[in-house]
Amino acid sequence: MEVTLTIDGNTISVPTGSTILEASQVCGISIPTICFHTATTSNALCRICVVEIAGQRLLQPACIVKAAEGMQIQTKSERVFRARRTILEMLISSVDLSDAPEILALVEEYGAASDRFSNAIRREIPILDDNPMYIRDYSKCVLCWRCVQVCAEDAQYTYAINFSGRGFLTQIATFFDSTMPASTCVFCGQCVAVCPSGALKNKREFLLEQGVTPDQISTMNSGRKKRKTKPE
Repeated sequence: MEVTLTIDGNTISVPTGSTILEASQVCGISIPTICFHTATTSNALCRICVVEIAGQRLLQPACIVKAAEGMQIQTKSERVFRARRTILEMLISSVDLSDAPEILALVEEYGAASDRFSNAIRREIPILDDNPMYIRDYSKCVLCWRCVQVCAEDAQYTYAINFSGRGFLTQIATFFDSTMPASTCVFCGQCVAVCPSGALKNKREFLLEQGVTPDQISTMNSGRKKRKTKPE
């Protein structure tokens, strides 16, 4: 079974159950995403993928809304453009995006002004360095939920991290804010792999950026191994 719809003037047929995002890919139309990842369940958190559907009052997230017969969709209307630009302006005003090249590319593409919300409170959270595998810099977190999903039933079934707090104070955290070694984390690295903003970063990569040489890192790792060795 297929449904036929029109996206930006292109009439296409896609399998029933396809999302608008998937349908747009069929006709080569690119819709920006942040929270979407092929390895995780789409939850339409970031809203950067919104599109305009004829007859519907609100813009709809393309990553979760199913394509339907006869839909007339615009992905690049002025209304869509303004919505995406505003989302990016709110992000760049409150979150450190210096390690998020794909998001910064969108900021440039949509002409998002970094000072539009100049009175916004920026996330200032100390870097959490409590394990030898990766660091957590939640001042760079865009709350896309990818790490939470991949740590849970989308992949690892470890449930080491989840949302904590409400409103602006919402952030990703372990249960009871315990350290990673004290949590259920198995250090699989999947959360780091899906993070789009550098909030989770491989420890070696982080140290190299801080000017620590590869030889110094090797020495540090050797020291850890010796400390773990049981005395004879």
